[in-house]
Amino acid sequence: MLALRQINQYYGDSHTLRDLNLEAEEARILCLLGRNGVGKTTALNTVLGLIPARSGEITLGAEVLNGLSTERRVQRGIAYVPQGRMIFPDLSVRENLQLAFAGQHQGQGRNRRNRRGMIPEKVYEFFPVLRDMGERRGGDLSGGQQQQLAIGRALVLEPRVLLLDEPCEGIQPNIVQLIGDVLQNLRSEGMTIVLVEQKLPFARTVGDRFGIMDRGSLVAEGAMDQLSDALINEHLAV
Repeated sequence: MLALRQINQYYGDSHTLRDLNLEAEEARILCLLGRNGVGKTTALNTVLGLIPARSGEITLGAEVLNGLSTERRVQRGIAYVPQGRMIFPDLSVRENLQLAFAGQHQGQGRNRRNRRGMIPEKVYEFFPVLRDMGERRGGDLSGGQQQQLAIGRALVLEPRVLLLDEPCEGIQPNIVQLIGDVLQNLRSEGMTIVLVEQKLPFARTVGDRFGIMDRGSLVAEGAMDQLSDALINEHLAV
């Protein structure tokens, strides 16, 4: 479904992604693991076109995404929940959700996902608090509520692929459980999910496959039940 092949990326003279090969299968959750600073967030930003790849190829299905703007990649069905949530604190919950439609009118007909301009009912089914607090300012929500808003906003356009960067960071356990349930529901409905996550118990609960990054490259991958203590000690322990 989503594939990165021989991706290289630089920040100035710093070589941040090194011949990165990564594949996220349709209707599966891929957990991208690794210590801080190894390139996990950079990989997500490169998929979305927020930063350019120097070389290599990114494909979604049969389509090559290289050269497409971030807006066009979103129109192809990729949604992103960044680390830190990045909601708009002075806008209401409803307005934050509606921002997902910004620029959608420019999309190509066959690639536009939600053409109704309406917030899908499923967003509210997953996160009822977003309906209950629809007129409240985003900045007045708790951290867990803001994370639900960030994920809900990504789901408004009913994407094919969902990228999440540490959605459980600083979130209370009951909301972590809710997020896990939502991700598993989305997978069962056919969505492809790439999850950057530091919490191993959460990754093991929701993930189908794992990929471990180190120094900008993929150094190990496999089914989640193949994530051994030896791999954890070598690549993840601090």
